[in-house]
Amino acid sequence: MKTARLSWMLVAALIAWSGIAQAQTATAPMYVGVKRCKTCHNLEKAGGQFAKWTESKHAKAFASLASDSALAIAKEKGIADPQKAEECLSCHVTGHGEAADKFKESFVAADGVGCESCHGAGSNYLKKKTMEGLRDKSLKYEDHGLMMPTKKTCEKCHNEKATGGKFVDWAADSAKISHAIPAGFKRGAEAAAAPAGE
Repeated sequence: MKTARLSWMLVAALIAWSGIAQAQTATAPMYVGVKRCKTCHNLEKAGGQFAKWTESKHAKAFASLASDSALAIAKEKGIADPQKAEECLSCHVTGHGEAADKFKESFVAADGVGCESCHGAGSNYLKKKTMEGLRDKSLKYEDHGLMMPTKKTCEKCHNEKATGGKFVDWAADSAKISHAIPAGFKRGAEAAAAPAGE
């Protein structure tokens, strides 16, 4: 009996150590780019997040730096090319200023302000199993680098220094770009196994 209890204690200790070791060896999150997000977040019945992003000004943030109005503002500030200027790119390109090794090959800077600008670099949460665990709350967002944006997230760029000088109207602006997964939405085999009407 004593040996069995000792064996169970040893198994429990190994499992706990394994979890700690796994957490300590977790890789730093990397930016993967919007096309990786599109893989799962493109279905209209799932909220159509990718389509909403493509229709937003965020998707055109980098391209907008080549517009006549951006070039005029840049000229006033002594900036030759806003698409190469740090002060412009810091808000018009996801992750700008981060080390090159923080970006996967799938990341495209010209995609502008993508999903990871608001939700954090996605390499540690993009897998289906991880996302399912985050949705059912068996996993914690912070353990995988996933963030839910707040007013402070937006104010990093939408502030008095921004070109338009407009602060965030959190209630109105966040409602305009809202792209939540509908309550009760299930995908794949999970949806097929769900009772009708659920």
